[in-house]
Amino acid sequence: MKKLSARRRHPLAAVVVLLLALACTGGLYAVFAPADKAQADETAQSLTIDEGKKLYAVGCASCHGTGGQGTTDGPSLVGVGAAAVDFQVGTGRMPAQQPGAQVPRKKVIYTQAEIDQLAAYISSLGAGPAVPTKNEYSPEGADIAKGGELFRTNCAQCHNFTGKGGALTHGKFAPTLEGVDPKHIYEAMQTGPQNMPSFPDTTLSEQNKKDIIAYLDAVNGDDTESPGGLELGGLGPVSEGLFAWIFGLGALIAVAVWVAARTAKAKKS
Repeated sequence: MKKLSARRRHPLAAVVVLLLALACTGGLYAVFAPADKAQADETAQSLTIDEGKKLYAVGCASCHGTGGQGTTDGPSLVGVGAAAVDFQVGTGRMPAQQPGAQVPRKKVIYTQAEIDQLAAYISSLGAGPAVPTKNEYSPEGADIAKGGELFRTNCAQCHNFTGKGGALTHGKFAPTLEGVDPKHIYEAMQTGPQNMPSFPDTTLSEQNKKDIIAYLDAVNGDDTESPGGLELGGLGPVSEGLFAWIFGLGALIAVAVWVAARTAKAKKS
């Protein structure tokens, strides 16, 4: 008993008891506490990928392969990223109705939740551009004039000067950008769908993309009026030149014919 009492009075006894109490408390918490937020997020992401894989097997695997490796009917999806899926499926281009020179935009058949699941699964196959946040594609605070300059330099050759679209070679075309969701415009620049080149952040920065989106919103918005009067389809100098040749030159010819007729009549008199 004297030995036990002596140990209890040892200077380190209190420290040992405290450490044992902390170890027991920590062990009990680890056993009975709920999973932390990181583990819960990881579980949720895993479930999302699993659901996306099921949707992929039904609607996409016949063309793109069971593992996204691609087939003769569809390209590989490894490394295309979530942004490409959100654009292609979110605009109704995928699943494609039939093969052709270009897949047109059509009615969307998946909900946004299903699109997110598909995007999560494809993203798990290989790293690629992520779906942009609203802050990345929102035109608020962007430079419209700079966006117009960038658009005319990089995009107008195919989409025309105000994004009205235009014809390309071999049955291909650049679609109109009027009424397109800013998120999808951003994703198209980021991923380069179909015949379009990609413009990653190393080519066009996030701010550059915002500026272009702001420009398109300014020239194609619901309340937009052409400051120059009749916009002639907004197709740029081609339609303006054609208008000048047909109506301007036609008016000059009519005036010349009228003057010649009056001159001939005056000579006869």
